[in-house]
Order: sequence, then C-alpha cells, then structure tokens
Amino acid sequence: MKMRNVLVAAVLLGVTLTAAAADLLDTVKQRGTLKVALEGTYPPFNYKENNQLAGFEVELAQALAQKLGVKVEFTTSEWSAILAGLQAGKYDVVINQVGITDKRKETFDFSEPYTISSPQLIIRKDEKRTFKSLDDLKGKKLGLGQGTNFADLAKAVGGIDVKTYPGAQEYLQDLALGRIDAALNDSLLIPYIVKKTKLPLKPGAPVGELEKSGIPFAKGNPKFKTALNKALADLEADGTFAKISTKWFDRDVSKPPVAQ
Repeated sequence: MKMRNVLVAAVLLGVTLTAAAADLLDTVKQRGTLKVALEGTYPPFNYKENNQLAGFEVELAQALAQKLGVKVEFTTSEWSAILAGLQAGKYDVVINQVGITDKRKETFDFSEPYTISSPQLIIRKDEKRTFKSLDDLKGKKLGLGQGTNFADLAKAVGGIDVKTYPGAQEYLQDLALGRIDAALNDSLLIPYIVKKTKLPLKPGAPVGELEKSGIPFAKGNPKFKTALNKALADLEADGTFAKISTKWFDRDVSKPPVAQ
C-alpha cells in the first residue's frame, strides 16, 4: 500500500511539474484564445464605442491573435491594477501602452516595441513664441493631466508653473483661451485629441526622451516570446501594422516621431 501511494505521488508530481513547465504558447494554442487585458478607457489606443471595444490596440490584438491562430478574449482593467492582474495570471498579456522599463523587466518579459513616442508640447495655432524645450517654459504656465508622469518631467526642470487638470479636455480648453501657455501629452495622442476637440491648437516640439512600449507577459515562456515577436514582425512585413496604425495616427507608430 505504501509503495502504491509513493507511485501515485510520483505520478502526480510529474503531472504538476509538466504543467508548470508548459510554455504559454502551448496553453494559448490549447485553449484557442489569447487573453488580453487593456483599460478600455484610453482613446485612441483602446476605448468603448457604442458599448464595443475599439481603438488601435484592440485591432492590433485581434491581428496578433489571428497570426497566432487563435481568437482574442479581452478583459478591461483600471491601469492601477492591470499589471498586478497579469502577475496573478488573470490574463496572458497586457496591450495598453506599457512602457518597457528596467523595473518592469524584473517582473515581466516583453515583446519587441510596437510604439515609440515622446512627450510633446501642444500650443495655440497663433502662438508666436518659440518653445523648443521645457526650459523655454520657465516662468510660463504648463497644463497637463493629473496623475501622469509628465508632471514629474516638468517639475524636474524647475521654474515652470505646472497646472494639473482632470483630463485633456480641460487643459486644452484653458490653452485655447490663453489661460496657460502650453500643454504636454504623449506625441501619439496629440493629433487625435487636437482633431477631436476642434480647438485652435497644434502640436508643438517633442520634449524629453523617446519611450518604447511593448507587450508584457509572464517570464519563462520562450516559445511564446518567439511566436509573439514573429507575429508582430509578420504584421509589419505584410503591411497590416502600418494600415492599422495609419488609421488611428496617420503614421507608423513603431517608428520614432518626427519633430514638428
């Protein structure tokens, strides 16, 4: 009886070890779906339109899943909890403009970058002053979104009167009315929000360092990483990525932004 118990335990242990060693690619293929988390409140990357998810990253996720030979299953999550959910295994990947940082790479593996952007100024269409950098805004009023990393960037310069707002609509309105001198946001978002608001504004100079965003997933999945990067490369090669990107941003966002 004891020997039988030992054999059963050994078999169970073997099954457990095999399951633990399974690559995420095998899991995704067997399941038939790629579980993708995003905010669903971050236009034009991902948001809801008529109660349906839409946006650049929604279409990108669908195209990637197709290249992997599976369907996509979306989960929405607040930004503050989205990476914790990935770490807990609630979904396979996050496709939500996740910056590739050394700190995050300690916990997750990343795909190759699929967007490259930089912080960029927004100015009035009739602005005569030249703001080529944040240094040029010393003594001036700069508007930006509350809780964004742009505030830290601006405050590090010193001498800028930083005004924070609940969202882009509020600071863009103040900028159009001349209550602030410039605003700051991600270079990929600016053409979209300027177009949507229809205010007399235009993109200004890029400031700060280029930032690369990729798709994070659990470490220890080399087959999945290879397959995901191949899927991204294939989308680039066959023109699908450029088509999706141009639809939402009027350019290929996998390439560095061009100074205005």
